[in-house]
Amino acid sequence: MTDQPVQKGALVVIGGAEDKQGECRILREFLRLGGGEHARVLVMTVATELPVEVGMEYIEVFKRLGALDVRTFDVSKREAANKDSAVEFIRDATCIFFTGGDQLRITKLLGGTRVDAALHDAWSKGTALAGTSAGASMMSSTMIVEGESETNPRKNVVDMAPGMEFVDGLVIDQHFAERGRLGRLLSAVAQYPHHLGLGIDEDTAVIIQDGALRVLGKGAVSIVDAGSLSHSNLDVAHLDESLALCGIKLHILPDGYGFRLRARTPVVRVAQAPQDEARS
Repeated sequence: MTDQPVQKGALVVIGGAEDKQGECRILREFLRLGGGEHARVLVMTVATELPVEVGMEYIEVFKRLGALDVRTFDVSKREAANKDSAVEFIRDATCIFFTGGDQLRITKLLGGTRVDAALHDAWSKGTALAGTSAGASMMSSTMIVEGESETNPRKNVVDMAPGMEFVDGLVIDQHFAERGRLGRLLSAVAQYPHHLGLGIDEDTAVIIQDGALRVLGKGAVSIVDAGSLSHSNLDVAHLDESLALCGIKLHILPDGYGFRLRARTPVVRVAQAPQDEARS
């Protein structure tokens, strides 16, 4: 008898400003995926310049939601991410949460370190990973570092860099509807048309498992698919000139909807019939 392959952990990718006071649907779902009442949460504050304040906020929230144990781990120098104690922190956790801040701090301080390797090893063995805002952007192999909001697509409105490579084939943007970031996500996908663009609103998340995602939260997720792009002037447009992008697909997915990443097809939420609602 051959051993069954271990399923990778869920990725909970949050658009920022998730509810921490009320129902806390997203954070509750993260805990459920990470062990429920047995969850041992590690809060990674590497992205923020206020690790103590931000870390304490999440400690209080996760303890209130019933986590068995909550710890924080901050890295201000790469040397700290290569220590034995740092690797043990990762190995002991059943779920790991990256706070917001600056996504470039995450990749600069963790990329290529023993913590980086330990994170991927833990995730490959079933540990759930979550990230909000900057912690969401870094999940992909290619990430948006910064860019203009509330603008039309142009070459020079977005800066890209390698991410932490937990999911391939996506470019993730956060605070999406609230900050008017469709233009910069289109600009990113125009440069990387083999990637899907994923724009996540605040207090909204996608949970990625087994090659598919589902949407959870108050807002929506915008998916930009340039697979059918029929025309672009990217090769001839000047830096400050508007881009022409023809044939791009745009999917808007609210709570309960999903998306198959490899097939690039949405999963439509099945509405409950009135008679079923009455019985429930």
